[in-house]
Parts: sequence; structure tokens; C-alpha cells
Amino acid sequence: MLTFIGLGLYDEKDITVKGLEAVRKADIVYAEFYTSHLVGTAIDKMEGLYGKKVTVLTREDVEQNPLWLSKAKEENVVFLTGGDAMVATTHIDLRLRALDMGIDTAIIHAPSISSAVCGLCGLQNYRFGKSTTIPFPYTRKDKTIVSEAPYDTIKMNKRNDLHTLVFLDIDREKGFMQIGKAVSILIEMEERRGEGILVNTLAVGIARAGSQSPAVHADYIEKLKKCDFGAPLHVLVIPASLHFIEAEALVKLCGAPPEIMK
Repeated sequence: MLTFIGLGLYDEKDITVKGLEAVRKADIVYAEFYTSHLVGTAIDKMEGLYGKKVTVLTREDVEQNPLWLSKAKEENVVFLTGGDAMVATTHIDLRLRALDMGIDTAIIHAPSISSAVCGLCGLQNYRFGKSTTIPFPYTRKDKTIVSEAPYDTIKMNKRNDLHTLVFLDIDREKGFMQIGKAVSILIEMEERRGEGILVNTLAVGIARAGSQSPAVHADYIEKLKKCDFGAPLHVLVIPASLHFIEAEALVKLCGAPPEIMK
């Protein structure tokens, strides 16, 4: 049996009661933290609360060579992930692999940033389009490579009058991308492409969702670059046109410029 369990947004206490019970009954507990990361905790704290040893898997262990999957044929195996258990496509692929091997699977859900952003900033969840991720630029053959996929996704969503949730890169060497860095990358793309989709555009920065002190601030994107959101994890939201309730929420909850309510 293989059970996928979401850990929630911030620390070891975000797991659901149902999830905690399943972990404590498991024979083996694995986790991955490259798709998301619980910045408010550490493995020893998780093991202390859960009462189980947690083995952290690499990206290669999960996506390329999940040899550990075979253990779920005979034992009760749990797979832990940040956020909700099935938001990342790679986890769906892993579940399909397990099913192809004749392994029974189950899911225990938990809070996800995909829903938390709506509560924190007041934007309506049904008005979000495709999400995207801004990766760190990298160098190849002495040339800096910057993915323009995030810009294209924002452009498409704006054309369809949909908000965009923008995830920020997590890299083993470069660390956690900050909102200021992400905004700078988008503005540089805007200047290079000259399409004007970000001119006078509002953006919402959110940091440490799920903690007792989340940071949430909305402003025009050029100004948001200068805001200090503190410690990670950071995400960015690029709104489309605003319903009057959304505009009011951004002003009252996020400190957006009052003129957006006019």
C-alpha cells in the first residue's frame, strides 16, 4: 500500500489528524521537498511529532529511479509532500507508476498554496488560470538562459481575464527565489519583448503562507520589486481585471493603492 500525504504549508503541525494517524501506522515513511518545502520545520522536528523516521528522497529517486516503490507491494509505505499531495504533476506520475505495478494507493489531502493565496489576498479562486514557475536563470555555453514561459503564461491568462499564480524557484545551490528577484526577471522580459502586458499592472507578493506571520502586500509591479517580504517561501500573483470585492480585498487586506477601487 502506498499512501500520499500532504503536509500543508509551513511546519510539521500542518499535517491533518488523518494524515498523522496514517504516518504513525506506516512501516516506511518517505518524503520529498524539491517541489515544495516546509520552511518552518526540520526533519528532526517532523520525526519527533510523527514518531517515525523520515527518509528524504531526491528528485532522481522520485522521477527517474523510484526503486523504493517496490517496497509498497508488501509493506505500508507513506510518501510525504509539502502542500497538497497531488498538486505537483510528478506525484500523479508516481501514483500511476504504482498502479501499473499493482500497488494500491490512497491520498490524504492537506492545505495547498493554490487555495491559501485566495484567502490571504481575497482574489476569487475560480478566476485563476494556468499557474507558472519562474526558474533561476542559468548559464550554458557562456550564455545566460532565461525561461520566457512565465511571461507567456501571464500573457495568455491576461488575454482570458484570469489571474496568474506564479511559483518561485527552489534550487539546491541558489536557494529560494525572492519576490524582488522574480519581479526583476519579469520586468527584464517585458523590456526585452516590448509587449506591455505588465505596464501599470498590479502584483501581489505573499511570503510564509500558513505561518503565524505571513507577509502579504499588493502594489504596482515596479514598486513591489522594492518590498522586503522577509524569509521564504515566496509566491507572486498577477491579477487580471478585478471584481469590486477583489479590489476592496486587495486594498484592505494587502495594502494596495486605494485608487484601484475606483
